Amino acid sequence: MNTMSQHMLSTKVASMSESATIRMAQKARNLKEQGYDVISLSLGEPDFDTPAHIKEAAKQALDDGFTKYTPVPGLKDLAEAIQVKFARDNDLHFEKNQIVVSNGAKQSIANVCLSILDPGDEVIIFTPYWVSYFEIVKFAGGTPIALSAGIDQDFKVTPEQLDNAINHKTKAILFSSPCNPTGSVYTRYELEGLADVISSYENLIVISDEIYEYINFTGQHASIGAIDSMRDRTVTINGMSKGFSMTGWRIGYMGAPTWLAKACAKVQGQFTSGAAAFSQKAAALALTSDLGPSYDMRDAFLKRRDLVIEGLQKIEGVNVNHPTGAFYVFPDISAYFGKSNGTVIIDDSTEFAEILLESAHVAVVAGSAFGNNNCIRISYAASEEVLTEAIRRIEKCLSEFK
Repeated sequence: MNTMSQHMLSTKVASMSESATIRMAQKARNLKEQGYDVISLSLGEPDFDTPAHIKEAAKQALDDGFTKYTPVPGLKDLAEAIQVKFARDNDLHFEKNQIVVSNGAKQSIANVCLSILDPGDEVIIFTPYWVSYFEIVKFAGGTPIALSAGIDQDFKVTPEQLDNAINHKTKAILFSSPCNPTGSVYTRYELEGLADVISSYENLIVISDEIYEYINFTGQHASIGAIDSMRDRTVTINGMSKGFSMTGWRIGYMGAPTWLAKACAKVQGQFTSGAAAFSQKAAALALTSDLGPSYDMRDAFLKRRDLVIEGLQKIEGVNVNHPTGAFYVFPDISAYFGKSNGTVIIDDSTEFAEILLESAHVAVVAGSAFGNNNCIRISYAASEEVLTEAIRRIEKCLSEFK
């Protein structure tokens, strides 16, 4: 970077970290372009195609002329579909003016943070966390506070931990369930324990990221916003990317208190305006039609999870828990820190991930990007054959470290 470009960048952008998942995916693509057979398990993207009936709805929308600007908070029929979905699946009951559709769930989270945070405000982020949470909070002017839970806790924060972390600067609490990167899922009972703590403090907003809701192996998804004491202080974030394999369609949405939904629409109106018209029409149909394809994907992910866990458990020094949602495992690989294959020494999770990519040609993401340096994130959004080969390569690579 030349002198001029260094001085021209804002401090916000200059201090922003690059997304580790995107960076590792790019490294994997670079190796592939060089002719290497790389298995990429780094991105959080379902490998299934969008269900046919959803694609047909988009085609019909295009034929019907839905190619123009949309209302900033979203099309009326999508807002109504989201109302139905929230009531049906989550016991959440929003008016249409409490719903805002965005260009992906990531924008929904950014809208909330930009709407509520001032310098000095703190946001407690359950850790391990999705990579963008920290950067979004910082960019919005807030201070992210990591509240960590290790593999011995199934990566789930306790009410006691939360109570000890809250102070007069705390403005919001941000977490995901099912969780990216760990796959952990909070039960209704566990959420009630957290709600008991939160409800004893005034002016605390909960941002609940539930984008992986339909990839849940417990049989019952629980939303913290459905707990009576949380209804007026919870923003429930969701979207179409994961459960419907619609990553490229860029549709996220939120249900929020009226004052906050209005603020988020105001922010979005100045940055991007409304999401794509035909994507919204397709999303409306997806949320109110047969969910069978989503559940079929969930069942396939469950089989893959079991395959990956079984394989990792056979590798000495790899400690893996039993995640009950999403499509990730987050094994603790810290037993390999300080070990060498005679050429390199593994110092941390970043070095571990780099070695797997360079030596085994398997791309994963270092746990340090998610706030836990002892682990790596493995996405099992790939075929069983590919996952079996990936585990074989990882085991072979690690057998050389003593």
